[in-house]
Amino acid sequence: MPVAIVTGASSGIGLALSKHLLEQSWTVILADVAPPPPEITGTYEFVKTDVSSWDSILALFKHTFKTYSRIDFVAANAGIDDRDDVCADSATDEPAPLNFKTINIDLYGAINTYWCALHYMRRNPGGKQGKIVFTASSAGLYPFASNPEYCAAKHGLVGFTRSVSQKLASERITVNSICPALVKTNLAPTELLRIIPQEQMTPMSTIVKAFDLFINDTEFKVTGQTVECALDELIFRDPPEFGNESQQALFGSDASKWLEGYEKA
Repeated sequence: MPVAIVTGASSGIGLALSKHLLEQSWTVILADVAPPPPEITGTYEFVKTDVSSWDSILALFKHTFKTYSRIDFVAANAGIDDRDDVCADSATDEPAPLNFKTINIDLYGAINTYWCALHYMRRNPGGKQGKIVFTASSAGLYPFASNPEYCAAKHGLVGFTRSVSQKLASERITVNSICPALVKTNLAPTELLRIIPQEQMTPMSTIVKAFDLFINDTEFKVTGQTVECALDELIFRDPPEFGNESQQALFGSDASKWLEGYEKA
């Protein structure tokens, strides 16, 4: 029975994905700060996890691998919206430090989740293999004035996906990201859900379908991809066009030279 870890698994996208995997006879480790709702059925275990804490993430993976002897799929899904207005005027004589909880969870937590997943997937019985999917966001593709820190974190995940997948191409470990549009979850404020037309809401089924694209890749060939999930569409998003021939050479045809240069530095 394959084993999955889903962070942010007790609500929203993480909960929908976990239920879907359980229906497909996966063993699912639900990682979240709060327990899942009681209606979940199947072979699962809740492991209380704070993805802003390295120790908490490491404990999650150590426990999972020790208990189940393998990790086949990881959804780095946990996320929150902005805790600060980074454009607000300071009411004091000098600025107070920003609350970087959003960056710590949405970017650092996701990358630390990837880092642990990579370690244990390389130790799976039968050889290195596994699949990692980041929940980025459409805010990782477009400007997002209401939540700039969230936007920065999600842009970071898209860039990270496209970058690490190049170095891991020779291994049977794939790294991809999905970019959901507006989905009805606890992350979206009630007022926002009230004023946005219902026809602009993306159904959860589209998000689950995006995950399935990568989960069902039995050849471990699909990697480094960013899929935008909007309404009922899954849109594969390529990196931006190169600005000129020099940039195309540096980051396209000659990209391997960066690896060579840094490895020998």
